[in-house]
Amino acid sequence: MFPVELRGTKAQTLMWAHEHEVEQSALRQLRNIAALKWVHGVRVMPDVHLGKGATVGSVIAMKDAVSPAAVGVDIGCGMESVRTDLTAADLPDNLRSLRSRIEAAVPVGFQAHHDAVDVTRLGSQVAGLGASTATLRAGWERFWGSFGTLDARVQPRESKARKQMGTLGGGNHFIEVCLDQEQRVWILLHSGSRNIGKELAERHMAIARTLPHNIDLPDRDLAVFVSGTPEMEAYRRDLTWAQEYAARNRAVMLALVCRAVAAEFAERGVRFEQPISCHHNYVAEELIDGVPMLVTRKGAVRAGAGDLALIPGSMGTRSYVVRGKGNPASFQSASHGAGRRMSRNAAKKQFTVADLIAQTEGVESRKDAGVVDEIPAAYKDIDAVIEAQRDLVDVVATLRQVLCVKG
Repeated sequence: MFPVELRGTKAQTLMWAHEHEVEQSALRQLRNIAALKWVHGVRVMPDVHLGKGATVGSVIAMKDAVSPAAVGVDIGCGMESVRTDLTAADLPDNLRSLRSRIEAAVPVGFQAHHDAVDVTRLGSQVAGLGASTATLRAGWERFWGSFGTLDARVQPRESKARKQMGTLGGGNHFIEVCLDQEQRVWILLHSGSRNIGKELAERHMAIARTLPHNIDLPDRDLAVFVSGTPEMEAYRRDLTWAQEYAARNRAVMLALVCRAVAAEFAERGVRFEQPISCHHNYVAEELIDGVPMLVTRKGAVRAGAGDLALIPGSMGTRSYVVRGKGNPASFQSASHGAGRRMSRNAAKKQFTVADLIAQTEGVESRKDAGVVDEIPAAYKDIDAVIEAQRDLVDVVATLRQVLCVKG
């Protein structure tokens, strides 16, 4: 059944969604992307929806070029998860205490830690996380030592960036406790490069719009940098750093959440397995159709053969742990989540707090006007999204949320 080819595009655009299921504004955006002379091909995931510049749920292979708006402002946004040795039987009937403990450990929204997290102490109290926290500590000084090489306009932000390391943010970012089919307890979280990634992205997007080769683009938000220029070199440097910041942010946050869970179940003792981590807003150098390309995944994960990835639903449905099949037709990619079916403003107008309470029944979470735009009905059916990409991934585990922390 899939993929299907999007009509009227300059570069080949294959979709794991039917054209009639995608809003016209997103289809126009995809055609604009495919019209860029640097684009080799576009692949569209089943969670596709309108984004800024580039469509969320798209994979764009470019030859010697990259569009900073296609990557987006949350550089390196992605997922992290870990399976524990807890089972459903270990969980109390009321998870409010556990949610409070997690919220105390991880700042949400615009908040930050009062002092930067000391990563040298993260793994000492959490059984099974020693190897992953040792990996996190590796290169820590090298990473922060390179802050001085970033765009000069973000240099005053280092202290803030350090204090936001290990924080959630808001919007669709979350921390969840889930149960799999075997009633094993998982921790799952979603976040990115926080304010420092946003500031870096916005600065480079503004520069790209001013470059002469971008004057006649169908959408100025698709302005690109091209290889061999100082602007591209500066963007790739900052992009790479922000992607690493995002990965480290999730790793720190996961360790903090694991420590909170271990404290909540101190009498029993909790062990944690090796974490799974994946970006879904990023750029990578890859071979596409045998040619070196710069591949932008905006709301998409790499699904190379054997790659483990995480595809979340919404705060009241399900999420999936998947293993990639390495399908070259999709540029070895898969969806990053369920994908929104309506905007945040539309969700706020259509749904009430009562609707949110009904749709998140059985999930310990915020149930107030501040998160109505994250109501499950604002998202596509995650099961249908997974079904549409059976040729891209195999399901390893299905996770059902029992606790959700939102900013």
